[in-house]
This record gives sequence, structure tokens and C-alpha cells, in this order.
Amino acid sequence: MFGHAQAMTADWTSALARAEAYAPFLCRAMGRLPDLVSLLAAGEGEAAIAWARAAGEGVEDVGVALRRERLALALALAIGDLAGAFSLTRVTGELSDFADRALDAAIADAIRRRVPDAEPAGFLALALGKHGACELNYSSDIDPILLYDPGLLPRRDSDEPGEAAERVARTVVETLGRMTGEGYVFRVDLRLRPASEVSPLAIPIDAALTHYESSALAWERAAFIRARACAGDVAAGEAFLAAIRPFIWRKSLDFGAIAEIGRLTAQIRSNTRQAWIVGPNFDLKKGRGGIREIEFYAQTHQLIHGGRHPALRLRGTRATLDALAAAGLIPVDDACLLGDSYDRLRTLEHRLHMVSDQQTHALPADWAAIEDVARLEGLPGSDALLAEITAITQAVGERYDALIAASAPPGGSSPARGAPAQAEAGEHQAEDLARLGFADADELAQRIDGWRSGKMRALRSDAARAAFDAIQPRLLSALAAAPEPERAFLRWEQLLANLPSAINLFNLLEARPALIDLLARILSLAPPLADELARRADLLDPLIDSSAFELPGDVATLVRNFSTGEADDDYQRVLDRVRRKVGEVRFALGVQLIEGATDPLAVSAALARVAEAAIAVLAAATVSEFERAHGRIAGSELVILGLGRMGGGALTHASDLDLVYLFSGDFNAESDGGRPLGGSLYYNRLAQRVTAALSVPTAEGALYEVDTRLRPSGEQGPLAVGFDSFERYQREQAWTWEHMALCRARALYGAPPARAALGAVIADVLAAPRDPEKLRADVLEMRATMATHKPAKGPLDAKLARGGLVDVEFLVHYLQLREGARVPDALTPYLGDAVRALAAAGLLPESVVDAHDALSRLLVAARLLAPDAQVPPPAARGVLATACSCGDWENVLPGLAAARGEVARAWAMTFGETLEIEP
Repeated sequence: MFGHAQAMTADWTSALARAEAYAPFLCRAMGRLPDLVSLLAAGEGEAAIAWARAAGEGVEDVGVALRRERLALALALAIGDLAGAFSLTRVTGELSDFADRALDAAIADAIRRRVPDAEPAGFLALALGKHGACELNYSSDIDPILLYDPGLLPRRDSDEPGEAAERVARTVVETLGRMTGEGYVFRVDLRLRPASEVSPLAIPIDAALTHYESSALAWERAAFIRARACAGDVAAGEAFLAAIRPFIWRKSLDFGAIAEIGRLTAQIRSNTRQAWIVGPNFDLKKGRGGIREIEFYAQTHQLIHGGRHPALRLRGTRATLDALAAAGLIPVDDACLLGDSYDRLRTLEHRLHMVSDQQTHALPADWAAIEDVARLEGLPGSDALLAEITAITQAVGERYDALIAASAPPGGSSPARGAPAQAEAGEHQAEDLARLGFADADELAQRIDGWRSGKMRALRSDAARAAFDAIQPRLLSALAAAPEPERAFLRWEQLLANLPSAINLFNLLEARPALIDLLARILSLAPPLADELARRADLLDPLIDSSAFELPGDVATLVRNFSTGEADDDYQRVLDRVRRKVGEVRFALGVQLIEGATDPLAVSAALARVAEAAIAVLAAATVSEFERAHGRIAGSELVILGLGRMGGGALTHASDLDLVYLFSGDFNAESDGGRPLGGSLYYNRLAQRVTAALSVPTAEGALYEVDTRLRPSGEQGPLAVGFDSFERYQREQAWTWEHMALCRARALYGAPPARAALGAVIADVLAAPRDPEKLRADVLEMRATMATHKPAKGPLDAKLARGGLVDVEFLVHYLQLREGARVPDALTPYLGDAVRALAAAGLLPESVVDAHDALSRLLVAARLLAPDAQVPPPAARGVLATACSCGDWENVLPGLAAARGEVARAWAMTFGETLEIEP
């Protein structure tokens, strides 16, 4: 519809007249193709494209056929372009599709010249650059990488595989690139292949894999952003690109890409005459603010962020800019400006190509020729053309310069990184450390020297040491200014010792200096977060975005986030992806807490949402993987029940997951897969797999500890039981403590009808009438036993200390079981909500609400700041006081005592028993 409307308003007559007057190449083509010109003059653009595609039909010689199609297609597209009938995307897409067809035909022809009637196999072309992005120009060359499989490539018995592949490659280049009376198809440039100075024209697939996995250069990463398998054995090409995906898209942010692109830009600008001046010879592609800088702008962001954001792994420049804006990585206005500028410069570049079919990007040297280009475009003259280009390139150049400037350290040029400078720095290092305030500066200086002597794997390469030199002054200043300098220094040293490579970390800290100060605070204040960083330095990456200091969304949003990956991700990649993303969110929540940015109660609820989303994604992936081998059981499904803090939606950073596995349907049924299993065995094995998915460490580390001891019959019972067995057990065999645990039960995984059915069973069990005296006696006996075997670990143990959260839980669960039928609002798994409902019903004092919240805040914050429940170092005390809304440290312990006292009074009121509060 849109294309038709465009064609109706297109000015075909003017386009033909301008082409004849100002574009000699198009004029000659019009003379050779009068039938095509007739279609164009009649405004039949689509018919003209179809005619051009068929221009080589019936011609046996592949090279001749392709040349005729190429000339016809170039003319049809150019006139449609000038007429305003065909968009830039349509033009470049058609040219790229033709390049695919041409390469494919040339490969097949080359193989069959040597081995007639052979099915072309084992030889492929990867499209790179504009061809890979489907943005090919009228007169572009193509830059394929030619690969082959020695075991599949058809060849004569006398030919070695390498020899056969070399012949195919040379024939392809000749077929497409040789100039004949019919013209040429494409100039073919094979210099982007691995080690092009010494390597053959076609590379074995395995050799190419080895190169990209071990010795590829930075520019090759950028080149492969737009790579795609375009011709020959396309399936093998796609498999190859999937195999090298980790080389292209790194999991951690790579700010070294900015410096790399910056150096390349400086080199290009220095080699481009009059790069800043728009006028004769100005290069639309390489000049400042030109096409290449827009492409580099997009690709630099892709290199930095694409490993973490699959949505950015696009080939097209305009699409990439839009995706960057959608992800909040660049301003929307900048994306629109750069995208519009890119389209306009590409259109003007096409006008240059139309003149003589030359691969030029520079304006003509003389003013008359510039005037002709302007007239060809339909502009009044050269002044209008140059004014437009000047405005575009000035705006683009400003934005690109700002991006490249981000690679420079604050305050000017990078610190000297050569050996003399390093030696001089070593002489004064102890003095500098002493001036910064470190207690034992001489010893620390020796330790820093030891880092460079080979003791630290992360600092063994010249590049790593140079990158570290750039951040060392700011880093040492930040560590000295940290709340606990010596502790921060020691943990930095431990972090460095655990990292096999740290260049990306150093580059990130250089590009985002504010992260250095935050890193020092983390190392100083929060041992669990410091330990996580020592295992995964890339946990700092998300903190460059202000959204890292926002709470994560609801469970559905988190599920979508954790599920986002590559279409061909296998089960192991799903396990790794969820571990990586969960680790990042949990770490960010920890930073929010120690920075005082978020209420610990909100952090606790967010941690539970994160865990629930991880369970949903990993359980679904595990079920799918399990079903491939064992099939499904009709009318049956797995349901996962959360208990404890997980069921109550209030985790800490140290919480494990209390889970119970259940299944609906008939336990005697059998699965329908290739390896069928009976119902009970099926779900017990599936439950084992889900537990492993949640808990077994992978290359990305561990995820959660899973505790399944709250299942029916505990460790003596099966891991998974059917709904009927679960209900029967709860009604007939469960102990009082098991019903107390059931008070915080919540279905986390399963279809809504199954969850609802399970919820109804649990509600009926909890609301069942009970003997109040027996219930009271059971509760008091259990709490006394627990107090004997699990005493408080320290003065900040808000959980186990008498009057702490465990006593709140016992109080609440006792009242829920005793009064559940009378106060249904209290039958909620969320402890805070249950406390409020019971207080509203007059069953608990209102003061217990505040006591519960105060104890919960302290528990959540102390898990990071005082994980041993002992009084932390002075700096962490202030942070802990802030997190607990206590103002300063002097109020923390008295506040804890006051909260415990309120719980003790409620205990006495409820049970008629005095609770002994230890100081």
C-alpha cells in the first residue's frame, strides 16, 4: 500500500531527464536497455525491477548473465531512487540481495567447472560490511570471507582440499570482478580474511575458528558485527557465526572499544585530506561527521553493550541507532539525528556513484562536477548541496567527538605508561601512599610492585599493565578515602588475584571514574559483595546505568529479562544466562542497600521477585529439556511451592530457597516420550533436575542453595509427591511445625489452575479447627528446643535472638493456626501483612508491626554489612544505622532492644509466658 502510494507520486520523467543530463553511466545504460527505459518512463517501477532480475535468464555463461542483471538492476533502482519511488532501504536491500545471488551463483559455477554435476557443498561466503548489513551501495565492492570444509568440498581425486578451495576462490573473484565488454558484477576484496597477508584466499572453517578464538584483532570484532552467511553452504556459515559469537559479543562491558575506535578515527582523519572542510574532494564517508563516523558511533556502542543486550546485535546502522535509543543508551534525539543524517549522506553518496559507476565517496574536485551532482539530486545548485552537507557533518561530528572523548581519562591525557615513567612512579610510590594516609605505605608499595612482577595473572601482559597504569592514581586515592582503607586495599588485592583477566575492568573504571569510588566503598563496607566481585568483576558493568539504582520490576518483567537471549541458546546457555543476570540484579540491589538508596524491606521483596523469576525460567527450561527425552504425562504438571522466606516474599542476600515439588494428575500414569517413565519416578527425576538447575555451579558460578527438607515426611520422603498425597499427608500426618511452615507457603511455578487448586488445599488445611491447648504446647516446645540448639550468633542477630524475627514468626503462625477461620485476612504467606492483619483484629499489639519492620530491616542490611552478626567496623556501622532508619550507630542497638522488648510483651500477652531477653 505504502509503496504503491509512493509510486503514484514519483516523478519518473524528471528522474530520467536528470539521469540523462548529469549521470553519464546511467545515460549509457539507458541507451543499452530501451525496453527497461520504457517501463520506467511509464512509472512501472515494480515491473522494471522484475525485468531487471530476469535480464540474465537464458544466458549459459554465469558471468555474462550476472553482468546483464547487474546493469539492468542498477538502472532500474537508480531511476526509481531519483524519482522518489524507492526508499534507501529498498535500494540497498535489492543491491545486497543481488550480491547474495551473484556470490551463490559464482560459487556453484566455480565448483562445477572443476567437478561437473557436483552439488555445491562445503564452501561458503560470509558477507561483511555494508553487504552484511544489507546496505550495499550502487558501486560498492564486496568484502566476503570465503571458508570451506575440507571434508565436504567437491574436488577431483588429484586435488588437495586446499588447492581445490583456492581454485574455487580465484574463479569466484574472476567471475564477479573481471571487467569485460558487459562490464563487471562486483569488485571483490578478500583482505578481511584472517591473516590476509599470508593466508590463502579461502580458509578452512576450523582454522578460521582457531584464529577468531585465539588471535583475532580488535577491528575484526567490529567487522563481524555485520557479518552474515550469504552464499554457498549457508547453514555451515550460520553455524560458524554462532560458534564465534562469544568473540564478537563479550559478556562484560568493553570500554576499550572506544579507545580502539578513537585511534582508528584519528588515523582515518589524518589520512583524509581536508577532512574537516566541506568542499571539493570532501569525503562523505571518511570525512569528519561522515558516514563512517555514524557507523562507528553505532558499532562502538554495540561492542560495549551488545554482549549484555542481545537486542543490540543488529546489522543495520539505522536499526542499531533506534535500538540503542530504545535501550536508553543514547538519547532518542541523537538517534533520530544520526539516523536521518546517515540516510541522507548515503543518498548523496549514491548520487556520486550514479555519475560514472565508480566507487567514490568524495565530492568531485571541480565545481562544475559538484554542480552536476547537485542537479542530479534535484537541488538548485552546488551551494545548496554543500550547505546541507556542512550542517549534517557538523552535527554528526560533534556527537561523535563527544563519544570518542569518553575514552580519555579525566583531566587530560592518560598517565605515562612507558617503562621510564613506571620506574619513576615506583620510586615515589611509598611516598604517595603515605601522603594518601595509608598506615604502612612501604609494605603496600612493595605489594603493588609484586603485582607487576608476575604474581597477578591479570597484570602479566603489557596491555593489562598499561590499562592499570591509567587508573592506578585514582584507584589508590579512592581506596585511601574509603571508610576502611586497609580493608578496601586488601580486598582489591584479593579481587585482582582472583581475576584471570582484568583489562575490561580497568577500561571500564577508566571510562567511568565514579565507579572507582563506588568500588572502594563496596570493598570496604560489604564483604559478601566484595566476594562476589572477586568472582565476577563484570558485576560492576550494570552500575554505569542509573537504572541500576532502581528496584527491578515485577516477576513477569524479570521473567522476560531472564528469558531474553539468543534464539539458538541451548539448555546450558540458559543456565548460564540466568545465573549471570540474577547475579547482576542481586549485586545491584546490594549496592542500593549500602548506598542508602533503597529501604531494606523493598530490597528484600525485590530479592524474592528475582528468585521467583529465576525459578520460573529455569523450571520451564528444565521441563522442556526433560520432555525431549521422556515426553509428557497427559493431564499432569509440575508445581513448585515456596516456603520460609521465599514463600513469604522476603529474602536476604544470604537466603536459601525452601522449595517443595508437587505434581497434579495420576501418579500411576506414564509419560509418552522415547524413554517413558511412570508418574512418580518422572516427577522425582524432574524435581532433581530443577534443583540442579537452581543450585549447581556452572561457568557463571552458583545461583541458590535449595532446601527441600520441608516436603512431606522430610528427608525420608520422596522429593516430589502428587497433590492427593500432599493433601492427605497435611490432613492426617503432618506435625504442628509442618502446618506452621505451611503458613508461609506460596505456589511459585505451575499453571494458574494448578496453583489455585493447591492454594485451596493449603487454605483448607490452615483453617481447620485445632485444639488450642495442644497447639500452644507444641509451639512453645518447638521454640524452646530451637532456642537451645540455635542460639543467637551475635549482638546483631535480629533473627535468632529471643524477641527476634523467629519469635515473631512463631507468634504469627500460632495465631494464624488458632484464629485462621475467624481472621481469614491473616492467612497470608507474607509475614508483614499477617502481622498487620492480626494487629487490626486485636490479636497482636500495634507495636509489633513496627518491631517486625525494624527487625527485618536490620536482618536484611546486616547480611551484607555484618554477616557474622557481630558489631562491624566503624564505617559500616553508620551505613547500617542509615539502612535501619536509626539515624546513627548509637541508636541501632537500643532500637534492636526496643523491638525485641515489644515482641517479648506480645509473647507474654499471647502465651502467658515470660520471654527472657538477653542483652
